[in-house]
Amino acid sequence: MARIKGALMTRKRRNKTLKLAKGYYGSKSKLFKTAKQAVMKSGNYAYIGRKQKKRDFRRLWITRISAGCKMNGMNYSTFMNGLKKAGVTLNRKMLSEIAIADPAAFTALTEKAKDALK
Repeated sequence: MARIKGALMTRKRRNKTLKLAKGYYGSKSKLFKTAKQAVMKSGNYAYIGRKQKKRDFRRLWITRISAGCKMNGMNYSTFMNGLKKAGVTLNRKMLSEIAIADPAAFTALTEKAKDALK
């Protein structure tokens, strides 16, 4: 049986890495060894960033809800507790959208939360 050498797959693998490193500064986009390191690092940053994005959005939604609550004389934690006791199952994303787009509806929600806490 004929011997098969790995040149084709090696070249493919290296070109794939170099393609991912396109646009990187200096030798990071030209030399395989440094490109490989940069691509590995950027992959880690991307993975971490996908997790952080979820945290950042949740923090933003909570901040918006809190601001809406303060305008209605309430704080965030009592508002959320009141909504839970009132049986309102809106998530934070939707609550923040309501707080921005429809302040009258948000005021109605805060009143409902206050009534549930009495």
